[in-house]
Amino acid sequence: MTFTNQKADHIGAIASSLCLMHCVATPFIFIAQSSVLACCSTTTAPSWWKFIDYFFLVISFLAIYRSTETTANNWMKPSLWFSWLLLFVVIINEKITLLSIPESAIYIPAIALIILHTYNRKYCQCKTDKCCVHEK
Repeated sequence: MTFTNQKADHIGAIASSLCLMHCVATPFIFIAQSSVLACCSTTTAPSWWKFIDYFFLVISFLAIYRSTETTANNWMKPSLWFSWLLLFVVIINEKITLLSIPESAIYIPAIALIILHTYNRKYCQCKTDKCCVHEK
């Protein structure tokens, strides 16, 4: 079992989990903020909070890129990329509102990425250094 494959899947699973927690926490932060600022202020998210979405997209992209380079499981590659693309579409749509997609739709690709990275991490278990495709 190679360290680099484990690291990419581990980082991907952690990033997806943090992304999911960020998505779950956002409504509660807005509720808390609106109750504190009960008067004239707006309840929009701070710019650094909005930036976290893009940060998670980049980190998950890099983790998926590395995981798909090293996985020996053929169906894992399109599954990871499809989940990331779905996450990307939901996040970008949330920013520019092209389609009317419910806010909870972001949970599906985030959970899928957590499951896929965890499965891929456990899938590539072997006794030699040559078990993963394209691994040096």
